[in-house]
Amino acid sequence: MNKITLKVLIFLLLITNQTMSEENIMILKLKDGDVKIELFTDVAPNHVKRIKELADAGKYDNVVFHRVIDGFMAQTGDVKFGKSDSNDFNLKMAGMGGSDLPDLKQEFNSLPHDRGTLSMARSSDPNSANSQFFICFKPAPFLDRQYTVFGKVLSGMEFVDKIKRGDENNNGAVSDPDKIISFKSL
Repeated sequence: MNKITLKVLIFLLLITNQTMSEENIMILKLKDGDVKIELFTDVAPNHVKRIKELADAGKYDNVVFHRVIDGFMAQTGDVKFGKSDSNDFNLKMAGMGGSDLPDLKQEFNSLPHDRGTLSMARSSDPNSANSQFFICFKPAPFLDRQYTVFGKVLSGMEFVDKIKRGDENNNGAVSDPDKIISFKSL
């Protein structure tokens, strides 16, 4: 292969990789700044598809962080009861709802629940994840292979750290919660 052909191939490969990776980048707008998130289609394709579908339809916009436990995680994503600009908004019910879409079959994987990990919330049924998710403040290895990890914060974790914490005596319930301003694909 001559040098020109090799350079063209390398250039095309770099462009293709950048385009493919940008498809899996999301921006979570919070009150203190933007959080750049990478989604892991290779290990949780159905969960990533669901998150992108709901986010790009605006379903996560104005959804509260209803459960935030210092040193553990911030939970959000109840698009039924947690969407603060909806007629169905009910802070006492936030965390009990989901989307109108069917629940997802688990996609447990070997990715650890490290600081900045995004993982799907669910009930005791492993196949009950729907729209709710959480972001880990610190490593939580006891969750590994029991909850579906689908993404990770690339930048802006300092803004996640500023999310209002909930009542430790009430399982992290937040009385006047922060909310997602918007959540969209790059």
